[in-house]
Amino acid sequence: MAQIPNLDNSPLNLKALRDQSQKELVNILRSIRGKKCLVIDKKLSGSISLVIQTSILVEHGVELRLLSPEPLQTECTKVVYLVHSNLNLMSFICSHIHSDVTKGLQREYHIYFVPHRGVDCEKILEEEKVHHLISIGEYPLYMIPMDEDVLSFELDYSNKECQVDGNTSSLWHIAKALHKLEFSFGVIPNVRAKGKASVRVADILNRMQAEEPVNLSDRSTLEINTLILIDREVDMVTPMCSQLTYEGLLDELLHINNGSVEVESAIMGVQQEGKKIKVPLNSSDKLFKEIRDLNFEVVVQVLRQKATAMKQDYTEMTTSDQSVSELKDFVRKLNSLPEMTRHINLAQHLSTFTSKQSFLGRLDMEHTIVEAQSYDICFEYIEESIHKQEPLVSVLRLLILLSVTNYGLPKKHFDYLRRELLHSYGFEHIALLNNLEKAGLLKKQETKSNWPTIKRALQLVVEDTDTANPNDIAYVFSGYAPLSIRLVQHAVRSGWRPIEEILKLLPGPHSETKRGGFSSSPSYDTLQGASAAVNKVADGRRSLVLIVFIGGVTFAEIAALRFLSAQESMAYDLIVATTKIISGNTLIETYMENMGVETFCRETSNVRVEIGGNLTNGYDPVIRLVGYVISSYQIPND
Repeated sequence: MAQIPNLDNSPLNLKALRDQSQKELVNILRSIRGKKCLVIDKKLSGSISLVIQTSILVEHGVELRLLSPEPLQTECTKVVYLVHSNLNLMSFICSHIHSDVTKGLQREYHIYFVPHRGVDCEKILEEEKVHHLISIGEYPLYMIPMDEDVLSFELDYSNKECQVDGNTSSLWHIAKALHKLEFSFGVIPNVRAKGKASVRVADILNRMQAEEPVNLSDRSTLEINTLILIDREVDMVTPMCSQLTYEGLLDELLHINNGSVEVESAIMGVQQEGKKIKVPLNSSDKLFKEIRDLNFEVVVQVLRQKATAMKQDYTEMTTSDQSVSELKDFVRKLNSLPEMTRHINLAQHLSTFTSKQSFLGRLDMEHTIVEAQSYDICFEYIEESIHKQEPLVSVLRLLILLSVTNYGLPKKHFDYLRRELLHSYGFEHIALLNNLEKAGLLKKQETKSNWPTIKRALQLVVEDTDTANPNDIAYVFSGYAPLSIRLVQHAVRSGWRPIEEILKLLPGPHSETKRGGFSSSPSYDTLQGASAAVNKVADGRRSLVLIVFIGGVTFAEIAALRFLSAQESMAYDLIVATTKIISGNTLIETYMENMGVETFCRETSNVRVEIGGNLTNGYDPVIRLVGYVISSYQIPND
C-alpha cells in the first residue's frame, strides 16, 4: 500500500492541492537541467514523502540525500537543497560548500526554502562567504494533506515559539496557508476564533484579503462555509490525557510519524532480528479507516469477529461445494487478509501495554484529576511516580494536568515537586521546567480554579459512556469529552454567543466575524433548524466547516470530530487543519532544550545564595551550580 494517502473521497478537493504542490516541486527540478542531487532537510523529508513519490523524483534525474553535517558524497555537479529556514541547517550547507571548495570540486548550488526564505539564513550565507555561489528560491509548501479530512501546516514548535519564545511567525504562516486555500475554494464567509493566537490569525487573514483579495466573481460557489480557529492553550487538558482510540493509542505508544509507524519486525510476525518495518496508517487501508476512530476496547472485539468470520468461511470452502460466485466472494475477502493480519499484530502489541495494572491505574488517576476529585490523592500519586523515577514526560503529563485543572499548584507543592523532579531526573531539566512555567502549564496557584464550573457547564465528564455504541464524543477518552471539541460543537450549533460566559473563563479572547461582503450570507447560527438547501454547495454536497488547531491536535480529537460529522443532525462536513498532530508526549518534548553550560548559566542567573558569608549572583558557573543545589534543598516557609 502506498504511503501517500488516497484523497479521492475527501469532502474538499485536497488532491488538487497536493497535485499543485507536486507540480511546483517538479517545475523546480525541471528548471535545473541534467542529473542533480536533491538534499532534503531530515524533518522535511517525511512531509515531502506525503506530496510526491520517490519514483517521480528519480524520473527527473534526482539522486536523493538527507542533509547532515558530514561532507556531501555525490558525483552530481548540481546540488539542490530543500530546507526549512533554520540557522543550524545553514551551517551544514556552508560546511558542504567549504569542503567542496577545499577539494577543488566545482558544483552548481541551489537552495529552495520551504515555505519561504529567511533573512537570517541568507545573512549566515553571506557571513560564510558562500552566498554568491548559491541560487536561492522558495518552495511554497504551506500545508500538506495527511488524509482525506486532515491538513497539516507541519509547524512542530509553534506552541513553544508563541508561548515561550515570543516568536509569532508561525501565525503568519497559518494565515498565508488559509489565504492560499481561499484562492482555491473561495472566501470563507464566517470566522470564529478562540484564543490569543487564533484571534490574531483571523486578523492577519482579513488583512491579507484586503491586500490581495480573492476575487468573489471567480467562484460561483463557496465550498468552505465557516472557519473555526482554536488555540491549543485554550484546552491543555485534552492532550495530557491518554488517548483511547485505536489510532490515538498507536500514536501514544508507537508514535505515528507522517502517516506511518515504525515497529520491530517481530511485532508484525516477521522473524528478522534488528529489522524494523514501516507500517502506513491512512484511509487507503479500508480496515484501518473502519477501526481507527473506535475505542480500543471495541477494536479488539471487531478484529476478533472478523477473524472468526473468515475462519468460518474457510471451513465452509473446504467442507462443501461452492458456486463460482461464492468462490469469487471468498477470494475477495482473502484480499483483506494482509490488512487484518497487520492490525491484529498491532492490536496484540498494544494490548501488552493496556492490560498492565500501571496503565489502568494511570487512567484512573487521569479521570480523578479531570473530575476534580481528591487533590491530595492526585498529589501523592505524582509524588510517588517521581520517587519511582517513572518516565519524566509521563510524570509531567499528570503534573500539568493537575496544574491546569487547578489553575496552578499551591506554592508549597509547586516548590517541593519542582525540587523533587530536579533531584530525581537531573538539573539539566531546569530549562524544561522553566519553559513549562512560562507557558503557564506548570505554575503556582494565584486564583481559585474555574475548572469545576467549565466541566459542569460543557458536560465534559459523561457517566456510563457506551464505547461500543457511543452517543457522545466522550467515548474517545472513555468518559471525558474533549473540551476543544465541545467548543467546536457549540460553535457549529449556535456560535459563541450562548456560551460567552464560559468562554471568558478560558484562556484568551474570542471573536466572531463575517467576511468578504457576506454579511447577509447564511451563517450556521441556527444549524439544527437550517434547511438542507442552505447547507449544500451547488452540486448537492454538504458545505464544509474547517477547524484549525493552532498548537496541535490529537488523533482522539480528530476521531471526535469525525464522530460529529457522521451524525444525522450535522449539516456540514468537517475538515481539520493543524500546526501538527500531537500527543501529550510530543507536545511536552517541544519544550525541551539541550542544556549546555551557556543555557544553564542563563536559566540559573537569578539564583542568589550566601556562600562563605558573601552574597553572590553566581557569575562563576561552578559556584552557580553549587549555589543552585544548596538553594534547592531549602524548605519553603509557607
